[in-house]
Amino acid sequence: MTLKKYHWFLAAAIIVALLFLGYKLKQNKTPVTIDETAKTTAKAVLTVTLARPQQATMQQMIAANGAIAPWQEAIIGSEVNGLLLNQVLVNVGDNVKRGQILAQFATSTIAADIAQAQANLAEAKANALDAAGNAARARSIQDTGALSTQTIEQLYALEATSKARVAATQATLQSQQIRFKQTKVVAPDDGVISARTATVGAVVSPGQELFRLIRQGRLEWRAELTSSDISQIKNGMPANLTLPDGSAISGKVRTTSPMVDTQTRNAIVFVDIAANLAKAGMFARGTFDVGTKEVLTLPAAAIVMKDGFAYVMQVGADGRVRQLKIQTGERKGENVEVIGLDEAINGNFVASGGAFLADGDLVSVAGKMRTNTKPISKKE
Repeated sequence: MTLKKYHWFLAAAIIVALLFLGYKLKQNKTPVTIDETAKTTAKAVLTVTLARPQQATMQQMIAANGAIAPWQEAIIGSEVNGLLLNQVLVNVGDNVKRGQILAQFATSTIAADIAQAQANLAEAKANALDAAGNAARARSIQDTGALSTQTIEQLYALEATSKARVAATQATLQSQQIRFKQTKVVAPDDGVISARTATVGAVVSPGQELFRLIRQGRLEWRAELTSSDISQIKNGMPANLTLPDGSAISGKVRTTSPMVDTQTRNAIVFVDIAANLAKAGMFARGTFDVGTKEVLTLPAAAIVMKDGFAYVMQVGADGRVRQLKIQTGERKGENVEVIGLDEAINGNFVASGGAFLADGDLVSVAGKMRTNTKPISKKE
């Protein structure tokens, strides 16, 4: 290569380099900050509509669980000893009336005892009659000296003894007659037979249980309430129950327990219910209507359930989502009572689709916000 050509080549290379440097300087004339870059590259995760908490008047309900049990259960046992049970006239589930015969013991032994007691009484009465005659004669001649004082006193004593023997034999007879009545086991009240252990042919001892009776067929729901809720329950307050099969029945509060369980810190509310659908031993859920209250509500779709807890997604002025943990209360239509918003009481919340968002996600807002524009104060 000649020296002249080399100079031309070097000059061309310098010109190209200067042109390239000028182009780069022109491109970098307006600097781009990191925040603007992030802003231009960040994209909204979801397009959402917003909702604000609204005030509403809701029926205040207290939920409770508990078992259904008899109002009172009578235990019917045997009063006689050593007798054979030869008849059982009722079974479990039978409706009985007060005084109705439920079972019958064999009476032959007691009948014989009664006959013997009657004979003893007749003999005692005859002896008493004879002793009374002798004593009367002794009184009529005691002043004549025909009988000694000792003999007269013996006749008087014999009269008194015979009278006492008559009274004793009469008591024995009455005792046997009572035993005879006790051979018939009768219902102490109207009700339903809930259990039966009586068996034909058994020889039972006194006090042994034969039947159980739900008095008057009345049942009650024994609802368990927390210490904080029990004070709101009043006698006569209505209650609504849901049975295991889904059927609904109504009841009325009869009374509340005067004590709180030291282990569970729960108290029992006794609710009278109809026995036509419920059965003793069932477990039921129910609610008590304790009046109305002013609450804050959000649409049910705005509430997100995660890991057993309720959350709402608040949208900030920068479009970022903040996850807030809340508690839910009563429901009215499509709105649900929300508790625990505190300082976010006038915030904007994702109306639906919050389950697809995470804390800090960027969202874009579309549509109209489902709310009243009047702000709500914490005092309200």
